Amino acid sequence: MIKIPFRALSEAALLGVIDDFIHREGTDYGHRDYAIDDKRRAVRAALESGRATIVYDEASHTTTVLLVTD
Repeated sequence: MIKIPFRALSEAALLGVIDDFIHREGTDYGHRDYAIDDKRRAVRAALESGRATIVYDEASHTTTVLLVTD
């Protein structure tokens, strides 16, 4: 997997990766429903803080957001 700095992406590309992650992963936000903009902000905040990263998988030709674990 290849790490892609989120700042290297255009805003449109970054939004596409974030939206794909939100919809594909079915992110779990507990019992409360969140608006799509709230979910986008949460994923972007995780990227900005380093708690998440964007990776490209050469084998499947897909890009996704992964949580960073120590």
